[in-house]
Amino acid sequence: MSNLKWAIVGPGGIAHQFAEAMAKEGREVYAVGARNKEKGEAFAKEYGIGIVYDDFDALFADDKIDAVYISTPHSNHYEFMMKAVQNGKHILVEKAITVSSRELEDVLRVSREKKVVVMEAMTIFHMPLYAKLKEIAAEKELGALKMIQVSFGSAKPNDPSNRFFSMDLAGGALLDIGTYALSFARYFLSEKPTEVLSTMKRYETGVDEQSGILLRNEKDEMAVVSLTFRAKMPKRGIVAYENGYLTVEDFPRADRATVTFTNGESEEITAGDTASALQYEIRDMEKSIEKGENALSGLTEDVVEIMTKVRSDWGIEFPFEK
Repeated sequence: MSNLKWAIVGPGGIAHQFAEAMAKEGREVYAVGARNKEKGEAFAKEYGIGIVYDDFDALFADDKIDAVYISTPHSNHYEFMMKAVQNGKHILVEKAITVSSRELEDVLRVSREKKVVVMEAMTIFHMPLYAKLKEIAAEKELGALKMIQVSFGSAKPNDPSNRFFSMDLAGGALLDIGTYALSFARYFLSEKPTEVLSTMKRYETGVDEQSGILLRNEKDEMAVVSLTFRAKMPKRGIVAYENGYLTVEDFPRADRATVTFTNGESEEITAGDTASALQYEIRDMEKSIEKGENALSGLTEDVVEIMTKVRSDWGIEFPFEK
């Protein structure tokens, strides 16, 4: 659907990657919206975008815009998503798609009324490798899923003014890197978790600095998720079945993995290309728009529900939620 007119809301770091991916796909970015017009104009000049808005309401009201990519901090996602769907725009939204299940349910209700597509830019749900790994697990007769281990650690500077630690911007490890780890776990779990246990250490600003999360479903499949914002850990996912296990390094945009059998033999699995991660999202989004179906996987809703539950258990409520 190369005739779709796209707009980008929030010309930050990931938006540059998106604009580059659009160019590789031969797609047009029709407009960009930025609170700082100079920043918006610089972004537009770099990527040949014809229209710059510093009034987001005007952008969402533009009848020529078909789809919107939202790449602002997730504290703003709900506001912009609601305006977009109310104006009949399809939306591709950076992770975490919303900060709570309530927000997501509101957006989905309006999107169904307006018959528009909503999709989270969660690479794990769109990288070709993951669909192939599920096929491999069946083909190689790995047996029943038993345990998933996922770790993600990012060594952020010890700076309370950093946006990653801001309560006002919905900071903390859970919503930033935890959404990747939980999406990995939920992708391989055959059913949604019915038991969610966790422990957390706060940063001085009140957001979660590091945590451990345990998931279990009615099939007794379990997942253990380890997160930290003040120490580097490998982005590693391990999916253990009765007869072997899958190991995925740098899992958010992975294009290769290893299957190891109980006899010690191993095999490398490859699919897709890490460099094309955002292109896969664009393709999946356009396919869903063309088919007129909701692109938002039920897995995304499950992940948001888990994060909402965990944050409630921790007693973390952001100022804009009160």
